Amino acid sequence: MCGIAGIVNRPNTAATQELLSSMLSLIQHRGPDESGILLDGNVGMGNVRLSIIDLSTGQQPMSNPDKSLWIVYNGEVFNYLELREDLEKKGVVFTTHSDTEVVLKYYEFYGPDCLGFFNGQFAFAIWNRKSGELFLARDRVGIRPLYYYYQNGTFIFASEIKCILDHPEVKRELDMNALRETFTFWAPLSPHSSFRGIKELPPGHYLKLTAKELNTHKYWSLDFSSGFNYSISSQNQAIEELDALLEDAVKLRLRSDVPVAAYLSGGLDSSATTYYIKKIAYKNLNTFSIGFEEKEYDESQYQRLVSRYLNTHHTSFTCTNDEISSTFPDVIWHTEVPILRTAPTPMHILSRHVREYHIKVVITGEGADEMLGGYNIFKEMSIRRFWARNPESNLRPLLLKRLYPYIPQLQNQKGKMLKFFFGYKLTEIDSPIYSHLLRWNNTSKINSYLLPAPENKAIDIEERILPLLPDNFNVYSDLAKAQWLEATIFMSGYLLSSQGDRMTMANSVEGRYPFLDHRVIEFASKLHPDLKLHGLNEKYILKNIVKDRLPQEITRRSKQAYRAPIQSVFMQKKRSDYVEELLSDKKLDSFGIFDKERVKVLQEKILSGNGSEVDSMAITGILSTQLLIHQFIDQRKKAPVLTNCKIVELK
Repeated sequence: MCGIAGIVNRPNTAATQELLSSMLSLIQHRGPDESGILLDGNVGMGNVRLSIIDLSTGQQPMSNPDKSLWIVYNGEVFNYLELREDLEKKGVVFTTHSDTEVVLKYYEFYGPDCLGFFNGQFAFAIWNRKSGELFLARDRVGIRPLYYYYQNGTFIFASEIKCILDHPEVKRELDMNALRETFTFWAPLSPHSSFRGIKELPPGHYLKLTAKELNTHKYWSLDFSSGFNYSISSQNQAIEELDALLEDAVKLRLRSDVPVAAYLSGGLDSSATTYYIKKIAYKNLNTFSIGFEEKEYDESQYQRLVSRYLNTHHTSFTCTNDEISSTFPDVIWHTEVPILRTAPTPMHILSRHVREYHIKVVITGEGADEMLGGYNIFKEMSIRRFWARNPESNLRPLLLKRLYPYIPQLQNQKGKMLKFFFGYKLTEIDSPIYSHLLRWNNTSKINSYLLPAPENKAIDIEERILPLLPDNFNVYSDLAKAQWLEATIFMSGYLLSSQGDRMTMANSVEGRYPFLDHRVIEFASKLHPDLKLHGLNEKYILKNIVKDRLPQEITRRSKQAYRAPIQSVFMQKKRSDYVEELLSDKKLDSFGIFDKERVKVLQEKILSGNGSEVDSMAITGILSTQLLIHQFIDQRKKAPVLTNCKIVELK
């Protein structure tokens, strides 16, 4: 795993080693082992490398034999051995054992069509000296990040926004439109980023830059277009085929020249991936987990249970509220976007501890909930649809209590109060985004804390989302519609970014996700909905696959969302200095984003013990926005020295 960055300047304006070194130094956490820079007149690009495959000869930037093509590459193509063998049969000669060279050769052989062959998680750039074309590409679901900026003839790209902001021509400005999207959808809608003028290359896309134009192209998308004619509806067939696919997906992700470990959350997904790892290869598998001092959030007992059952070498860490608070500023430095939950912070703490054990690669269970129908939002949708048939019922909303046994305040509510919580647009069941209307409406209330201004008016949720939907969205099942929204907006924008890549790579650890193997995704999209959400039994097919392979306490356990404390972290009488400072009237006035009087009322409400879930999200969003401004706009972090760097300068 690596980090990449590059510049294509206006003609006759040379790309400089000094600027590229400064940009790359800001993401050395992504690749502390070595670095390299290519300088070719007005074009420059480089990488920082975390050595995982071909430790001795996989250095970048890498070229083809005649040096007409150069690549910088972040990620892994897990099926590179099979792809290499295919090209060798065609007479192609390789000089390294790295997947980087396979990617370059495939591009040379197939052009952009090469992307359809890759099974992996990647973001890369290829410079064609002969044609003067720069080619950028990103993996199908956006596991690895890639951003760009294009103004006045200057093009800049990088794995992280902080590299682009380091360029002297880039103005450091918050994008208020993206902030309002974050305060509604949990993340800016692709291709927006938190900063004006900086875009992300959307998942499943590639970009071509020539002297005349810049174009982006979609090469893959999540597709449930089988409608109601599901090609896989037999439970036995589905179990057999998905079991084989998952085993092979894990097997591919065990390819590494360094040890591979696994995260154990205590839930079904990470337990399943750990089972497959043990079955395939590892007798002495290292597993790691994080727990909490607040028992409401802690799942340590289930983590230990799975570890004992599968006989792994397990290490568990417990993070305190003080540790979450003290780590939070570093989390925002890495997310580069405001967040509405503290949940990424324990993941940062966990990956930091894992790196202390000299582990570079971990396998985790992300993606199973999205692809196999695991989230409570899917069950919530089903209950709301059932309730909508008799909207006056006081009994039907009581079913919602079954979804959230881990939220005590919800368990004490009567039917009428549950109607207040969950009744938003209850009967609008024909809306294509019905499943998410309630969540997005609740989250959008955070926007009320912004200062009154024309650019801060409330977002029209349907106006923003409907144009993003596939043309054939109307043939999707109710569950498929919800899955598409969750995977495309929440998973890519938040889960794989703020809670995934950024937290592991902050500590030079690579996460690998078998459930996001594109073959697994495409198979899951063809499954009958009942094989995913069976009544209110989530991930039904996965539970049937592993029911005799894992403890019953895991396979029969109700879904518990991964959460971390918020109010007890930030809103204690004795607060961290940065919390006190950034939520002060002085800083709120200085940054000019939030209404200080409303923020003051919010703090008092939480301190009095009356804060709600939305209040928790609001205070986290406000604080993280203040941190983002403080770290990226109010001050400029000095770039460290880039170490162990190889310079290639072409004439």
